Amino acid sequence: MERTYHEPRSVEEAVRVLGEHPGAGIVAGGTDLVVADRSRKRSLPAALIAIHGLTELRGIKPGDGGATHVGALVTHAELEASALIRDKYSALSDAAALVGSPATRHMGTIGGNLSNASPAMEAGSPLLVFDASIELASSAGSRRVPIAEFLVGPARTALKPGEMLTGVLLPKLPADRTGSAYLRLEYRQAMEIAVVGAAALLSLDGSGRCAIARLGLTAVAPTCVRARAAEELLEDQMLSASLIEQAAAAAAAAAKPIDDVRGSAEYRREMVAVIAGRALSIAWRRANGEKA
Repeated sequence: MERTYHEPRSVEEAVRVLGEHPGAGIVAGGTDLVVADRSRKRSLPAALIAIHGLTELRGIKPGDGGATHVGALVTHAELEASALIRDKYSALSDAAALVGSPATRHMGTIGGNLSNASPAMEAGSPLLVFDASIELASSAGSRRVPIAEFLVGPARTALKPGEMLTGVLLPKLPADRTGSAYLRLEYRQAMEIAVVGAAALLSLDGSGRCAIARLGLTAVAPTCVRARAAEELLEDQMLSASLIEQAAAAAAAAAKPIDDVRGSAEYRREMVAVIAGRALSIAWRRANGEKA
């Protein structure tokens, strides 16, 4: 099969080329697309569009109304190192630090990670608890899609033919006393994929009562999902270790795991409560201004 390679100089040119080559693959860091081809899981498409030179898709910048904009070409290493992300959106920084190896983190991008749409992706649950929006562009214009609607299933997203992912918008945090965290269960500390992961966000009011609770789960359903039953137990309550334990146990209701080489469905369901409880506890400490 003859393949073509394109290296556009702008997003406008990129979406034009994408429209001319239906089914083309967009490549930046190549840590998903190239690895899938080499492992014979998925062949490279007939047309490749390389966007690594599009500087307009780089950078972590303040947005309107206290929001934060993350370009599609921002790498996991940049998310991990960013003081803004580390201080305000700690769960995303936690997750970025766990991706692959240092080489993978320096090459892999947030845009590629989202477009790959693995149920075990590290960024998915943190973006869920931050109510992030995904920015998409095509020759017809641009649009934003909530992260919960963007992730449709394993390797499936809401991207339409001719669209490319250009960025992520992180809304302003719901309150000053907000803490978040991401943890995962793995068998090794590096070059591993989550067996179970959890991202938690807790916002406290002036009295210390939980005003907002969000809990996202990784690798236990066809996509990263919110644990709504657990959130409802925590909201409008004074937090305690026992209440967090109850909420973590309730999180298992959102889990629909499968058996695979990394663990059985039963094991994953049991571990949801453990990992969710730890993530909630760290988020609570961070919301109280503690180092955790």
